Amino acid sequence: MRTLFVAGVDEAGRGPLAGDVFAAAVILDNELPIEGLADSKKLSARRREALALLIRERAQAWCVARASVAEIDALNILQATLLAMQRAVAGLSIVPDRVLVDGNRAPTLPMPALAIVKGDQTETAISAASILAKTARDASLIELHALYPAYCFDRHKGYGTALHLSKLQAFGPCPAHRRSFAPVRASLGSEHA
Repeated sequence: MRTLFVAGVDEAGRGPLAGDVFAAAVILDNELPIEGLADSKKLSARRREALALLIRERAQAWCVARASVAEIDALNILQATLLAMQRAVAGLSIVPDRVLVDGNRAPTLPMPALAIVKGDQTETAISAASILAKTARDASLIELHALYPAYCFDRHKGYGTALHLSKLQAFGPCPAHRRSFAPVRASLGSEHA
């Protein structure tokens, strides 16, 4: 009987005020275990980067996908997140038999999908997906920082920190900001451009 392929899926970037939302899907290889997989939020940036390399080397299949700021604003953040998850699963080089998704909502997929609250703490494949999604999103925010240095995206990664809100107030939103999010909408009146 053939091995059943189980993909773990998680997202990064639902809460921030700027940048795309990312999702990753990972099918781990039981023959090549990876020590130290955990919820990406509980790992240091350096540890996440090291684990992301191992995941990309050792997983049987992996894919990182995103939904754009325009899609977030058009659909809403939940629907855009589910879309990114669908894209990540569709991009896997192996079609999974089953998908485990972190959280309380699973996207509509052509195979059975189970949502697991705090799944990134209990399922290693979801932990691996969480790490790939977070490292990819962080890298994209470093790229945004190069385009829009005034907003300090390299420091707050788009989250609504005091620093970010002060920059938003001072400069108004840039094209990377999610205009459907209340703090960004509120700053539109203060736009200096």
